[in-house]
Order: sequence, then C-alpha cells, then structure tokens
Amino acid sequence: MSDRIYSIQKHDASNLHYDLRLEKDGVLKSWAVPKEPPRKTGTKRLAIQVEDHDLDYAFFEGEIEEGKYGAGAVELWDRGSYEVVSWKDNKIVVDIDGEKLSGEYVLVRFKPEQEPDNWLFFKKNR
Repeated sequence: MSDRIYSIQKHDASNLHYDLRLEKDGVLKSWAVPKEPPRKTGTKRLAIQVEDHDLDYAFFEGEIEEGKYGAGAVELWDRGSYEVVSWKDNKIVVDIDGEKLSGEYVLVRFKPEQEPDNWLFFKKNR
C-alpha cells in the first residue's frame, strides 16, 4: 500500500455523521457520510463532499468547542492508507487498507450538473 493517508472520523456535531478523508494533492479530500460507512458489498451510502482539510487533521480526536464550525465530539473511527485505482471528476476508485474498511471502494458523483457535492460511497465487488 502507499503512504497516502486514509481516515474516517465519527463526528457528533449537530447531526452524527462520519467524515471520510483521503489525502490528495497535499490536502485531505473530505466527505460527510450520514450513516456508518459500508463494510461489505451491497451497502451504499450517501457521501456529501465538503471543503478540503489540512493533513494534520487526519487523525484528530477531541472536542470542537461550541461556537466553532463543526462543534461537537470527534473520534477516530478508522485509519490506514490507500492507493488510487482511478480518480476522475465524477468517479473515484480507491483500494483502502484500514483497520475497519479494507478493499476497493467507489465514490460516484450523483447528477454532477444538479447536485455536485452528492456522491454514492460503496464497497466494490471483486
């Protein structure tokens, strides 16, 4: 596996969700996943792309104080590395080597012209 950072943080902010982080071009590309990430094939999750984060945020755990963006508890749910299989504007395929998620995962953008931030996140059949 590569040294590219992969992590998922369980974030109990205004709504409980999971933040998927993939290192690319010196930042963490990030998606908010409203339900627990898929561990097996056949489970699909909505993933909403959010702003990029600094690399030093990848393994953050703690409390974001009230009044700040994302206020609430953050815990590291999964961590590891990944390799890019394919990274295109509307479809990303990565091979994740994490403690909980492992294997090829896909992010496919929903209707890019209408809802560019909405993606489908799922484990690929081998």
